Amino acid sequence: MALAESRIDIPQNLQSQVFGQFDNYLKKIERTLNVTVISRDGKLKIVGSGSGPEGARKVLSDLTRIASGGGQITQQNVDYDLSLALEHMDGGVSEISSDVICHTVSGRPVCPKTYGQKEYVDSIRSHMITFGIGPAGTGKTYLAMAMAITAFKNEDVSRIIMTRPAIEAGEKLGFLPGDLQSKVDPYLRPLYDALYQIMGPESCAKNLEKGLIEVAPLAYMRGRTLDNAFIILDEAQNTTPAQMKMFLTRIGFGSRAIITGDLTQKDLPFESRSGLEVSVEVLKKIDDIAFCHLSSKDVVRHPLVQKIVQAYEAYEKKHDTEYRKRDRYRSGSGRDTRSSGRESRQGRT
Repeated sequence: MALAESRIDIPQNLQSQVFGQFDNYLKKIERTLNVTVISRDGKLKIVGSGSGPEGARKVLSDLTRIASGGGQITQQNVDYDLSLALEHMDGGVSEISSDVICHTVSGRPVCPKTYGQKEYVDSIRSHMITFGIGPAGTGKTYLAMAMAITAFKNEDVSRIIMTRPAIEAGEKLGFLPGDLQSKVDPYLRPLYDALYQIMGPESCAKNLEKGLIEVAPLAYMRGRTLDNAFIILDEAQNTTPAQMKMFLTRIGFGSRAIITGDLTQKDLPFESRSGLEVSVEVLKKIDDIAFCHLSSKDVVRHPLVQKIVQAYEAYEKKHDTEYRKRDRYRSGSGRDTRSSGRESRQGRT
């Protein structure tokens, strides 16, 4: 295959950030896209075969836009831009991350980092109820919290209500000490963590005391009507169908609801069906309800987490296929056995 080449200019003061420490980012781009980057007089020439040079140019151009805008380039940014280049898709992280939802108390911008997350955030803005379904590390709860706090600060809603089912993750914890709040707090800790990081402990404590922010187990939602509120149901895969129906019918006027969950991490009894799974089938044709399915490509934690999620997806897919084949074989054998039994009885008659 004939060699192709592409060129790009990157300002000298941005090259160290774009290339990464010890040129780690640049080396990964070269390995992944099978190209060679040559620097001469501050200009870069990219040489390789096929679409590799053009893909590398797009990745480097996107990273340059992030750096020139004052953003910090991470390994996740590089990996995601490379995945887009391998799929021959336009756009990049700089385009997605320009949609800043809010800032944390430390001043760090909170924004979507993948196209799946961008679709999720846009759905929350445009729909009354949004389901965010996907594996761990895809930012479902964190982005939902950012959207809720932004709506609260802008006075689009008068309060924030966060809830999740209080169920053990595959182990029995026994009776927990303390009052009722102390008993349920361990189950709701992830919601508090996101709340403190974005809003700050002092502001959070003040609004919790006033009742403007409420964190409660799902069982306490029964019988209530939640008007003018931003409601987040986390870990929805651990709800029963009855609990999910109860929650969805609590939503009142001027409210928005976000339901997040990972169908691969259910803690319900083996024979029980998840309320999240049922709701996808029941509500998929109703307007103003959005279903956003995130995947391993949207994982924004450590790169190793993405590899773990992908490995489990491949393992579960393989075993699900084997189980289906085994079930078909058994059902087929059963029919043959019954049929032969009938024939033998008819022969004796």
